[in-house]
Amino acid sequence: MRILAFAASNNPQSINQQLALSVAQLLPQAQVTTLNIDDYELPLYSERREAELGSPPQVQAFLQQIAAADGLIVSFAEHNGTFTAAFKNLYDWASRSQKRIFQHKPTLFLAAAPGPGGAQSVLQAAVKAAPFMGAELSGAVSVANFHQVFDSQYQQLKDATLFIQLQTAALNLQQQILQAKAA
Repeated sequence: MRILAFAASNNPQSINQQLALSVAQLLPQAQVTTLNIDDYELPLYSERREAELGSPPQVQAFLQQIAAADGLIVSFAEHNGTFTAAFKNLYDWASRSQKRIFQHKPTLFLAAAPGPGGAQSVLQAAVKAAPFMGAELSGAVSVANFHQVFDSQYQQLKDATLFIQLQTAALNLQQQILQAKAA
């Protein structure tokens, strides 16, 4: 089972990247691949730029990473209550080549924040947008107070209740992948 786990953030120290990888590791039989959306940096999307550039190679590379996966774990950083500019721009470019960028893959959405809100606003926006993104959503989990509940040294959650919630979400993703493969 191939899992693509990444943060919808271009922050190299992203807590959302840590969360996505930590949850992916809860699936021991999974082959986990990650990506950094900063590697897919593009000019700000506009129809004029699309006419000039067509579909840039970064877009095709991003979509190929998704195509190669059986399932996705995407953790959303929240900027001013919504998607990061880096993710939204990549999404806008990619959706011009493949309208449903997540290609109807089983997908787990996550969000983490250092404060008590847990990036709930962006997670709710992502869940609402999931059908437009082509995500076959298996679950959505928010992690508040990230630095208090996550052990950065061991890259794992310290909070038992939250660990069980994320483990259950990961197993639901696995089950959805296995059902999709069997169909």
